[in-house]
Amino acid sequence: MARVINDTCISCGSCIESCPVDAISQGDTQYVIDADACIDCGACESTCPTGAISEA
Repeated sequence: MARVINDTCISCGSCIESCPVDAISQGDTQYVIDADACIDCGACESTCPTGAISEA
């Protein structure tokens, strides 16, 4: 199951740099994860300083 980014995202960019498949991009107000591209590796979740990323 793909990861999701919640409203505590501060758009720091640490998740983008950690994603091996480039599934994360800048949305209108915060970063978003493309569920179709996400391989559920968890790399982004461990780098998020606010804990904004979790399993969907």
